[in-house]
Amino acid sequence: MSMSSGGPSAPQRQPSMGRRNISRAITMRTDGYSGEEEGPIIESELVPSSLAPIVPILRAANEIEDENPRVAYLCRFTAFEKAHTMDPNSSGRGVRQFKTYLLHRLEKDEKDTQRRLASTDAKEIQRFYEHYCKKYLEEGLQTRKPDEMARYYQIASVLYDVLKTVTPDKPNSEYDQYAKGVEKEKASFSHYNILPLNISGPTQPVMEIPEIKAAVAILRKINNLPTPRPDTTNGPQGIDDGPIVRDLLDWLWQTFGFQKGNVENQKEHLILLLANIDMRGNGNVHQGERQNHMIQRDTVDHLMKKVFQNYISWCRYLHLESNIKIPHDASTQQPELLYIGLYLLIWGEASNVRFMPECLCYIFHHMARDLYDIISDRREESFDPPFRREGSDDAFLQLVIQPIYNVIHNEATMSKRGTVSHSKWRNYDDLNEYFWSKKCFKQLGWPMDPASDFFADPTETKNDIERHDHSMSRRRMSKTNFVEVRTFLHLFRSFDRMWAFFILAFQAMVIIAWSPSGSLSAIFEPAVFRNVMTIFITAAFLNFLQATLEIVLNWKAWRSLVCSQMMRHVLKFVVAIGWLIILPVTYSSSIQNPTGLIKFFSNWIGNFQSQSIYNFAVALYMLPNIFSALFFIFLPMRRALERSNSRIVRFLLWWTQPKLYVARGMYEDTCSLLKYTTFWILLLICKLAFSYYVEISPLVGPTRTIMFLGRGKYIWHEFFPYCKIYVVVVQYHGNSLDKVSNTDWM
Repeated sequence: MSMSSGGPSAPQRQPSMGRRNISRAITMRTDGYSGEEEGPIIESELVPSSLAPIVPILRAANEIEDENPRVAYLCRFTAFEKAHTMDPNSSGRGVRQFKTYLLHRLEKDEKDTQRRLASTDAKEIQRFYEHYCKKYLEEGLQTRKPDEMARYYQIASVLYDVLKTVTPDKPNSEYDQYAKGVEKEKASFSHYNILPLNISGPTQPVMEIPEIKAAVAILRKINNLPTPRPDTTNGPQGIDDGPIVRDLLDWLWQTFGFQKGNVENQKEHLILLLANIDMRGNGNVHQGERQNHMIQRDTVDHLMKKVFQNYISWCRYLHLESNIKIPHDASTQQPELLYIGLYLLIWGEASNVRFMPECLCYIFHHMARDLYDIISDRREESFDPPFRREGSDDAFLQLVIQPIYNVIHNEATMSKRGTVSHSKWRNYDDLNEYFWSKKCFKQLGWPMDPASDFFADPTETKNDIERHDHSMSRRRMSKTNFVEVRTFLHLFRSFDRMWAFFILAFQAMVIIAWSPSGSLSAIFEPAVFRNVMTIFITAAFLNFLQATLEIVLNWKAWRSLVCSQMMRHVLKFVVAIGWLIILPVTYSSSIQNPTGLIKFFSNWIGNFQSQSIYNFAVALYMLPNIFSALFFIFLPMRRALERSNSRIVRFLLWWTQPKLYVARGMYEDTCSLLKYTTFWILLLICKLAFSYYVEISPLVGPTRTIMFLGRGKYIWHEFFPYCKIYVVVVQYHGNSLDKVSNTDWM
């Protein structure tokens, strides 16, 4: 609804012009409602967004305008009182204009409308309410459509609120009985997506499917469950004996304070999941046997494994005991369905927190413990719900989800639409990795501590926090992931194995090329082989460079690293320095006639002048690489070790990689590796068989041979980095290749 800042008046419609309809925002004139406007006025379209709760009252007034104008006037009068109570100073946008318009309308209707059923307004609304309930709710229950009945029940509920406003001090026990029936039946005509679960009247065809009926039946077994104590501050006074609990998800709704709309959506979601899984598992069952169908135990167990796969993995990673506990005396699958429904309700209300799956596991872990305490304690028939806010039906959203969402919102604000360096604000991954460690249980607690570092406002400085609360000492949690330092040294750090191979291979080829014979067989000569062995000294230097870059490039994230990660970086740096000293010293002992600096080291090590000590040092230096190569060959073993949560295995792998919850064991299987290796072997054989020698283009990127068309024909090469296809046409002439043409296109 758009409104200008002018005075109150009826809306002015702009007629269409040509082919294009020109719309105009509704405005209000300063002279108020004059009665000369053309066409009917829809007050519900004039309501500002801050006064949205009075829209149903104005809609009800428009509905009964023709039947009883006086009652419609009383409805608008009630709407005006509620609007004045909600915003007495008219500070909201468009509120003053709307209230002025409605006041003019009330002054006019008070003079023009007459009572038809009684002599006073109180008796008029009472008799009309009784007449409306009998005419539209009792007589038309079987003849009218569900959407019509939903509208009539909504109007009847509004009429009862108007009745209480007009007669606040008079007892209306007779009309309270009507109101109780209206409130109970009103839920039966609520809107639905696919399954009309609460609709009274004729059964819809979709509800006749045996699997759907069985899923609905198993969810409605709510026997032996304790009853949550109703919130007396929520809901209409005097007509509610407590919310209607029809199934397990309604019980979870009252226990943990979820939103009603979320409960209806996830209820339908769970029913369809159970029906689909059960239908696939019993696809060959005879049609006659499906009429009395029941959900199988395997169906619920299969759904449990699907839903809680990540939660169980998270518990094993943190060495926690799962809080999905089934009571020993459980004769049905009611506890399993309660846990599944609880997780779906948490997920359905999580909003952007869904992008933090381990955060959802943390929330479910504690709520599942509360659920088990409730269903396993049979001493009391009723209990106090864990989440409750006075006068609110969204306790879980306000107490659990909103604080976490505010953290996400504040961090997104810090990014300034992505223009700020990512090292200064946390994204979803950084916030989610907070729940990869047991420290979240100690620091955050349950119920979550609003004074925790996790909830620190990134826009506040330390002085601001101390000024707001002198007893509060906390700092904003820094990024838990890699904070990039932009430098070209990332080319070496990210591809260190490739660069090391190139450099070491180049060093070995230069040594062989400068040998006396200059042939490849010179590597078997003792002197040449001893010189080639110096590549391990170069490898030690490259390893030292890699360890140094790990510390330098992670310096901005150093504060957020845990103690084990800091120790790992430092020890790798110390070990790299150690090998950088040990390998040159031991190599110098193998030279027979040393000179210069090598002679100094040789005299220093004294009696250890033998080549075997350098060979032993090289073997010890290469031992981790040998194990890594073996694990690369046996990929299933490597994948199993990386995915293991054993403390011994994690300790052994601590040196090679940091402890992570995701991206563990992401390797291709052995069969794929064999196929890949076989392909390149066959490709090499084909190239040798065809006697082709193809020079690789100097452009960056690997090449792949696409097709061989026979000896002396065409070879196609595809260069991936620039998304171009280079067709190199070559022709075989004896022992040489002559390039005929070179064409490229996108």
